[in-house]
Amino acid sequence: MSQHTQSLLLIGNPNVGKSLLFGCLTNRYVTVSNYPGTTVEITRAKAILGGESREVIDTPGTNGLIPQSDDERVARDMLLTCRGGDVVQVGDMSNLRRTLLLSLQIAEHEVPFTLCLNMSDEAKERDVEADPAALSETLGVPVVATSALRRWNIEKLKREALHPRAATIRATYPQPIEDAIAESGLSRGLALSMLAGDETLKPHLDPARLAAFDEIRDRAQSRLPIPLGVTIANTRVATVNALIGTAASAPTRARNGFRDWIGRISIHPIWGVPFLFFVLWIAYLFVGKFGAGYLVDLVEHGLFENYVNPIAIKAIDFLHTPHFIRDLLVGPYGVITMALTYAIAIVLPVVTTFFLFFGVLEDSGYLPRLAVMLNRLFRKMGLNGKAVLPMVLGLGCDTMATLTTRILETKKEATIVTLLLALGVPCSAQLGVILAMLGPLGPEAIAIWLVAIVGTIFLVGWAASKVVPGNAGDFILEIPPVRIPKLTNIAIKVLARTEWYLKEAVPLFVIGTLLLYVLDALHLLNVIQRLLSPLVVGGLGLPAEASNAFVIGFLRRDYGAAGLFAMQRAGHLTPVQTVVALTVITLFIPCVANLLVMLKERGRRMGLAIAGFIILYAFGFGVLLNAAIRIFGVRL
Repeated sequence: MSQHTQSLLLIGNPNVGKSLLFGCLTNRYVTVSNYPGTTVEITRAKAILGGESREVIDTPGTNGLIPQSDDERVARDMLLTCRGGDVVQVGDMSNLRRTLLLSLQIAEHEVPFTLCLNMSDEAKERDVEADPAALSETLGVPVVATSALRRWNIEKLKREALHPRAATIRATYPQPIEDAIAESGLSRGLALSMLAGDETLKPHLDPARLAAFDEIRDRAQSRLPIPLGVTIANTRVATVNALIGTAASAPTRARNGFRDWIGRISIHPIWGVPFLFFVLWIAYLFVGKFGAGYLVDLVEHGLFENYVNPIAIKAIDFLHTPHFIRDLLVGPYGVITMALTYAIAIVLPVVTTFFLFFGVLEDSGYLPRLAVMLNRLFRKMGLNGKAVLPMVLGLGCDTMATLTTRILETKKEATIVTLLLALGVPCSAQLGVILAMLGPLGPEAIAIWLVAIVGTIFLVGWAASKVVPGNAGDFILEIPPVRIPKLTNIAIKVLARTEWYLKEAVPLFVIGTLLLYVLDALHLLNVIQRLLSPLVVGGLGLPAEASNAFVIGFLRRDYGAAGLFAMQRAGHLTPVQTVVALTVITLFIPCVANLLVMLKERGRRMGLAIAGFIILYAFGFGVLLNAAIRIFGVRL
């Protein structure tokens, strides 16, 4: 597993701008691959540093070298096997304590490195002053202050990164621990990790030495009044606190009291709830009204209906193309009139506005605060607040969010969150279309849909917590300061995510349209509608053509939602039918991309079991919802 000798490894805590720094160093096409033996993805790219070629590797963020998740274990393993390569630790200048705690652990493993104090612009805003020269003298390694966001001092980092040094700092532990390190015969870092309870190192140690080490650890523990892991952690914190006093100053005052107030309100157990609803209301106005309303009308009616589709139809008629080619391109299931119209005119404006809003939430520091606020509620589902992060990311893309379940510490948590993402979390494109359809129906329709989806998430989550074996992990999460999002950074994210949507979604929209075209040409579409009629028409109370939405919804759920949107705009769905259809399509089986990732992450047996449960639950719940609305005479 050793890295290439001409590699440069970036390692650091989460949320320190490491990936942005990676982009500043490389400015090149990147490759993404799985770390051997895992599903954790590693990003690599070539770069020229100080006139020399290096393969820069961006490792997953880690809070320490005693891993609590697969991502952290991979980061630790890559660091320890990077002999012969260069290592840059990326830290947050405004949070030196967290940065130096990791520096101390790297030093204990005797890995030469360069320390990059990133986010210096933010540190200045918070009145944090750090002296890189003094810190370099204290640590014994090169220290460079940078701002990846502003691309400041990057050239100096490129030069210093090629000259890493082994740190000279050292924590002095109580004598029983020092004796155990000496007796173990292991390196200082490995011995300390084992003493602190790192079980992930056991497979890499000789069984005989491992048995002997257990005796050494028991003797050391018998001579200490508190657990070894706590003693080691306390000693490291004390050592780092002493270091900080010589090289940095703590924030002396708040530069922006309003931002601090927002930070306190958003995390408050009581006031945080109305703040969350305020955020959701803004999302509804921006994504549901502006994106799915104004922008969709502008693109669909102003561009496609008035120009693109009529011009395409006239051009094809002028060329006297065969009838089947004409239908394939501009017919009811045409690539231009259906696939591109849905993908570009209906879904793209919604996706873009959602990505923009989501980028603001990411860069402002609100998402970690949401995780803290909902931690107690998520505990009732066998999860902790950290599970909020992949759940919220699922509003962007369930496929990507399923991959981020690796940050969760236990298999139980990852399995439950994977189920909930596939079942009840709509992706950005689908959510935007849903908001566009619910908007004209009024608050009652929105309330029914919201209660059905949120209630399902917590009901199924609670039930899964009783069935899936295991326990929830500890909840440890760094809370960043409230930041004013930078427009350029958000623009880069929106452009990258929109490009990803166009590359992934548009081909699937075309494939789905071709599938409908073939089924219609072979007269199988009516057969499918008749087969599903007892369920779709009889059980759900929907028109027979709504079956098409569920057929193509498997390719992409937003495509299925777009089909329902078109039916509603054509007047083919009543308000009650709209609410029932949207509830079922939201709970419906995830798209094929998400299903493949589920099979990869959770295993074939578990992935298929989740998919089968979702299909039964979605249609069963839809039948019950339709019956309840009609029995109780709910008017929308």
